[in-house]
Amino acid sequence: MVKSMTGYGRAVETVNGREFTVELRSVNNRYLDCTVKLPRALSFAEDAVKQAVKGSISRGKVDVFISLRSEGAQDVKITLNTPMVEGYLSAMRQMAKDYGVREDISVSLLSRMPDVFTVDKPEVDEEQLLADLLSVVNQALERYDAMRCAEGKALENDLRSRRQTILSLVEQVEAGSGQTVADYRTRLENKLKEVLANTAIDESRILTEAAIFADKVAVDEETVRLRSHLDQMNNMLTTGGAIGRKLDFLLQEMNRESNTIGSKCSDVRLARIVVDIKAELEKIREQTQNIE
Repeated sequence: MVKSMTGYGRAVETVNGREFTVELRSVNNRYLDCTVKLPRALSFAEDAVKQAVKGSISRGKVDVFISLRSEGAQDVKITLNTPMVEGYLSAMRQMAKDYGVREDISVSLLSRMPDVFTVDKPEVDEEQLLADLLSVVNQALERYDAMRCAEGKALENDLRSRRQTILSLVEQVEAGSGQTVADYRTRLENKLKEVLANTAIDESRILTEAAIFADKVAVDEETVRLRSHLDQMNNMLTTGGAIGRKLDFLLQEMNRESNTIGSKCSDVRLARIVVDIKAELEKIREQTQNIE
């Protein structure tokens, strides 16, 4: 299946008393570039989250946003460090006495002193916490992937339609190329009749000149290769997967063939058809930039 490089996915889930929120969004990029933003309590999980993303995505600039809200906050115990408080009080009162300053000690002042409070947090099982987080990350990845698949299907349909248009234009070039040679022979014969008047025309010379011209304007080799590339494109779209780079390379080859065809087309009508082919290839190139 063809997938777009742009997408968005979000999952919110409460696991073992903790609410995880995971958001993923991505834009086009030549390679995979993943950035994970998470709270301090989950900093140890960054590499694991990146590996989970890498397992599902091969290209694109991916931003992952993770937030955590713990329902077990009441388990945290904050107690007064009595010896520390008494030490601060004693020192402040001694300061007031020795220097004759007003004693204005308050709870607000003391609470700002270092180590006045002792915070006891329950021991966290990081392995379990990581497993809980990754379960939500995988949910977000599934929703993100569903959006990419939907967009990828639309891209695939558009590329198939443009491929068919190019095939139709190639058929017109092939049909018109033969007619160009026939028209050239007719013009050549008429010109010779006009110039030579009643003199007999050397038919073999006309055939030779027509053959030389036909060789110069022949595009059958280029159209055969272009058709082959279009078949490869069809196979890639059918196979799916990470085909963006392969398609980009294939388009370079198709552009090369269309340029060669254009250089050989002396007929204005055929030249216009080649311009149409190039325009379709450019539209395909633009769409390919969105494919993983």
